[in-house]
Amino acid sequence: VPKKCQKAREHFGTVRTQLESLKTKFPADQYYRFHEHWRFVLQRLVFLAAFVVYLESETLVTREAVAEILGIEADRERGFHLDIEDYLSGVLTLASELARLAVNSVTAGDYSRPLRISTFINELDSGFRLLNLKNDSLRKRYDGLKYDVKKIEEVVYDLSIRGLNKEATVGTGGEK
Repeated sequence: VPKKCQKAREHFGTVRTQLESLKTKFPADQYYRFHEHWRFVLQRLVFLAAFVVYLESETLVTREAVAEILGIEADRERGFHLDIEDYLSGVLTLASELARLAVNSVTAGDYSRPLRISTFINELDSGFRLLNLKNDSLRKRYDGLKYDVKKIEEVVYDLSIRGLNKEATVGTGGEK
């Protein structure tokens, strides 16, 4: 995993170059006029950066850190920036991928990872519940998080009824 993460970080250099070129193609004060042209790509890049950081440290990457990884601004006033909704959408995509990783980890015999993913996703869900999301695409994506939480809970429950979570918690020093 560390080698794959390092390889992924190298690819972000190409992304920075491409985004630097994109910044020169339109007036700085017209960011939102053209935002739809790169919105999906930025959301996907946020997901990729968040996934790499999660795999390296099992923490949530900040918006500022993603902006730094991508070589763009975090603040709107400074020009080409990472919009907060694009960041949140990318984080929600991370949650969906972590739900898949939880299932695949069990298949690979790693019984502690789903427990750690469950804790992370539940904290993420708690944070999103604090937001007042309107009925837009971000709200719909957030609604999908509920299914990811449920999927991970089912994995953890299955580990529990099979007695495999005891093995996982012994290795991590935690109790279940």
